Amino acid sequence: MVGREHEPLRDIVIVGGGTAGWMTAALLSRLFINGYRIRLIESDAIGTIGVGEATIPAIRTFNQLAGIDEFKFLKATQGTYKLGIEFVDWRAKGSSYIHGFGKIGQDLMWLHPHQFWLHQAARGQAKHFDHYALNCVMARTAKFAPPDPRNPESPMADIDYAYHFDANLYARFLRGRSEKQGVERIEGRIVGVRQHPETGFVEGVTLEDGREVAGDIFVDCSGMRALLIGETLGVGYEDWRHWLPCDRALAVPCENAPTLLPYTRSTARDAGWQWRIPLQHRIGNGHVYSSAHAYDDTIADILLDNLDGAPLADPRPVRFVPGKRHRVWEKNVVAIGLASGFLEPLESTSIHLIQTAILRLIALFPHRGFDAADVAEYNRQSDFEFRDVRDFIIAHYKVTDREDTPFWAYVKHMDIPDSLAERLDLFRSSARFFVHGKAELFREESWVQVLIGQGLDMRHDPMVDMIPEGDIASFMHDIQDVIADCANALPSHADYIARNCRADGILV
Repeated sequence: MVGREHEPLRDIVIVGGGTAGWMTAALLSRLFINGYRIRLIESDAIGTIGVGEATIPAIRTFNQLAGIDEFKFLKATQGTYKLGIEFVDWRAKGSSYIHGFGKIGQDLMWLHPHQFWLHQAARGQAKHFDHYALNCVMARTAKFAPPDPRNPESPMADIDYAYHFDANLYARFLRGRSEKQGVERIEGRIVGVRQHPETGFVEGVTLEDGREVAGDIFVDCSGMRALLIGETLGVGYEDWRHWLPCDRALAVPCENAPTLLPYTRSTARDAGWQWRIPLQHRIGNGHVYSSAHAYDDTIADILLDNLDGAPLADPRPVRFVPGKRHRVWEKNVVAIGLASGFLEPLESTSIHLIQTAILRLIALFPHRGFDAADVAEYNRQSDFEFRDVRDFIIAHYKVTDREDTPFWAYVKHMDIPDSLAERLDLFRSSARFFVHGKAELFREESWVQVLIGQGLDMRHDPMVDMIPEGDIASFMHDIQDVIADCANALPSHADYIARNCRADGILV
């Protein structure tokens, strides 16, 4: 006879709305189709940060699982397409490169194109690395088209993309879908938490008006407050400011620019960096910085002096501590979004970490007994993922020629995690890449573009030297020419949006 501890959980309570809460509600209500009660508690009086407006390609998988039509979603969120991220002044002032999505060129035998580029670059015979990836050339020329699988041998088959969108509009869009799928939204501010006197499991939360909302499992999407995982259950936080010293941001929207660019831009500043995210109705901007290396009013001046158009609001401050919870699943509480940790949005991973946390919860959804093996596996995968993304972000700071300000001198010479040091050593040796785990987010193409762009001194794979130099030169010229021809034939980003997903009242 099956004991009660093996019975399914039925009552799911999501604490907090915003992007994390409504993404959780939208996907759970879409996939948990029989016998589950899903309620979300949020207060209109509590604002959301809402600065995460850029994504990476995996967001398309989430939208597909949630049954979301791409064009309807982009219209509802003032969305645009994203082919990658441009990094300006990161290696040195005046430098620029793009971390583009999708494939770089094509392989020759088992060797990847960056190996041949390194060979040619050492001889002064290679163009900027951006020329050898279609996504980068499309971004530079403000073109866009989705992948075309009809010719798998063409670079067109390997186009990959993500989105820029208004995060607040995205949450509103998901709320509408969630409520149609049966999610009950409860308006109210939580003032108390009731726990089981022996186990410490959360049994219910009390609202300001006296109502109590009970549940079997609670998803903490309460943002940096971490109401359940932190304040109630006391799970500690691992502070990574010694590697990632940026701990504040100012965010401000501004008027649009004449050209609608299909990429995010990150521009290095003296004590951090500035983002630029183009939407249909405005440009999202912000300056992430280290409070130990700059004053708030100075950062505001830098931000406002470097906008494409007039600001549409006053700069809004955000304070954070880069790092993660020691455990993101404790007892019957699972933390998703900012309640679980925060990594600066340099590589647009915030929404992705929400997405993978939801998918992980679905994959390991517990019985009423909350088996310790499920909880441990969830925490193990979450820990790996946070550290994996952390290392990739640290690499942008560590690998640089800059040391012209105290901030850049610090990050250039700081000690780094062993896991990153080992990876950089392998790249220096022969520009080789090996996957460290199944949950690793960034592929070889990402590491290669960033480390070449940042100026890491790398030697090519010795196997390249067995190929005649003339053949290498012809091979690289062919890649460059084919990619340029493909990009030239594509519509502009603005024209593609105007034809397919222009928001009402917006002239693109």
